[in-house]
Amino acid sequence: MAQRTAICITLTSQRKECPNGHVVGDRWIVDGRTPEGMCLSAFHSLSPFLMTLRFGGRFPWEPEGEATVCCPDSQVVNVFRLERVESEQEG
Repeated sequence: MAQRTAICITLTSQRKECPNGHVVGDRWIVDGRTPEGMCLSAFHSLSPFLMTLRFGGRFPWEPEGEATVCCPDSQVVNVFRLERVESEQEG
C-alpha cells in the first residue's frame, strides 16, 4: 500500500478580495479529509494535485513535493502552494 502524506496548503497571493474570506497566509493541513473552512471551488481545483502529492507523485515543473495551483475564480485568482508535510515518525 502506498504511503499517504499530509499536505500543507498555503494561500500565497490573490488579485482581489475573496468572497469566501480567504486571505494571503491562510493555511490548511489535508490528511485524508477536506479542510474545514476552505471554499469548495478552490478545494475541487486542488484535489487532483493533493492526491498526487499525498501518494508520492510529483510534477516535473515543480520542486519535489510541491505544487502551485489557482482557484477557478478569474476575478479573485487565489494562488495556493501545496507542500508535503514531513512526518516525524519517518526513518
